Amino acid sequence: MTVFIDPNIDPLGSGYHIIQSKIAIGSGMIFGKGLFSGTQSQLNFLPENHTDFIFAVIGEELGFIGAAFVLLLYLVLLYRGVKIAGAARDNFGTLLATGITSMLTFHVLVNVGMNAGIMPVTGIPLPFMSYGVSSLTTNLMSIGILLNIYMRRQKIMF
Repeated sequence: MTVFIDPNIDPLGSGYHIIQSKIAIGSGMIFGKGLFSGTQSQLNFLPENHTDFIFAVIGEELGFIGAAFVLLLYLVLLYRGVKIAGAARDNFGTLLATGITSMLTFHVLVNVGMNAGIMPVTGIPLPFMSYGVSSLTTNLMSIGILLNIYMRRQKIMF
């Protein structure tokens, strides 16, 4: 817990991930270093750069503009999830859509906060971006359920 408050207590041990993530995000500046040109990610200073710290890689290689664009896409996903929850025809659809949207939003907030150093490192993947088949499968099935709720928002009349 003390490493979360001050990662410089153990810079080569428990605080290494957070320090390298902050360096990667900060070195991206406004426009980034370019795809596959990030020093922290390409020289393997940033561990787990394809899973837990993919947002730091995006911030380093695409800069503030790229990171803001990714967050904007997640905001669009959140907005659409809330609209689908409001348009559901029954309480079950509303609650299911709200739960799925909340799950995806929570994963984004925790992962981005973890990469920025304002939340402890937990290992929660960034939806649709982190490497991992089980996470991607779960996220795609969740979006499929959301689309099904939206598709069945009105009674089917044959």
